[in-house]
Amino acid sequence: MIKNVVLDMGNVLLDFNPGAVMDRFCSSAEEKEIINRELFNGPEWELGDKGEIKDKDRFGLVKPRVPEKYHKALKDCADRWDVCMDPLPGAREFCEYVKENGYGIYVLSNASDLFYSYFPKFLPLDFFNGVFVSSDYLMLKPDLKIYETFLEKYSLKADECLFVDDREGNCEGARKAGLNAFCFKGSYQAVIDRLKEDLH
Repeated sequence: MIKNVVLDMGNVLLDFNPGAVMDRFCSSAEEKEIINRELFNGPEWELGDKGEIKDKDRFGLVKPRVPEKYHKALKDCADRWDVCMDPLPGAREFCEYVKENGYGIYVLSNASDLFYSYFPKFLPLDFFNGVFVSSDYLMLKPDLKIYETFLEKYSLKADECLFVDDREGNCEGARKAGLNAFCFKGSYQAVIDRLKEDLH
């Protein structure tokens, strides 16, 4: 029986949208293409999520691969990328539903240290029974170890958890660790329906 709901953050609760960041700070298609490739899809992004670098270090590491004329836009995108992290419509209401219906509610997210700046604007950390951020533990989803460490930290049984993530690979990792998993496609009602199924 499911007793706990474990939520990814990006594109499940908050709108991680690099395109919106680049629209705000970049002035040409070429600028966007280079910054998208080198910043948002470069190795430093994953290093930040894994806790091997800090957010503030990212610009300096990416800068050598980007033409100097684009450095201002790169710095703006690197330092202020969290401007896109707005709550998805219905996200707060969904979290409140989960809590009001007696489930434990947790966050398990691949995220850099900046998480603690933008996420509490969504809901206070203490709203949740636990918040587990990858960069604090030097590991990433979908590595099996991150799910096992999460379960151990909060003394949870895997088969009593429903893990919700927008990436199928992360859901598959959770299943390997014994959790129930649901791949989120934008509908909180679909998650609620999955919880209701478990009650019958």
